[in-house]
Amino acid sequence: MPTFEINYIAVLVSAVAGFVIGALWYSVLFGKVWMKLSGMDNKKIEKEKKKGMTKSFIGGFVALLVMAFVLAHFVDMAEAATVLEGAQAGFWAWLGFVATIMLNKVLWEGKPFKLYLLDAAHYFVVLIIMGAILAVWV
Repeated sequence: MPTFEINYIAVLVSAVAGFVIGALWYSVLFGKVWMKLSGMDNKKIEKEKKKGMTKSFIGGFVALLVMAFVLAHFVDMAEAATVLEGAQAGFWAWLGFVATIMLNKVLWEGKPFKLYLLDAAHYFVVLIIMGAILAVWV
């Protein structure tokens, strides 16, 4: 089995970048659209804040750390060393795993296709950026 040289600082920076992208994506960029498509309103959000959104933010960040760590392995296996090569690794990870799995929310849970596009596009951007960071830094 091959050994991997993972730069944990690059993994951390990639996860932080993903977190920042998500914060911007679901607030200033597409917050209102996301709320409408997902059936959220300000009252629900205020209720969630009282329940403890801190746990959700921590859980989401841990998930991004795992995503960046696994993507770092893909980038290493692909021997990606440029921004474009890293972005390409991120794209293939997105297409093969994220875009396909997320489609089940439309097919089986009846979620709006526009919500799927919004969420899938978010992870498209996140994985492209993460791949680029990891390729030039790992």
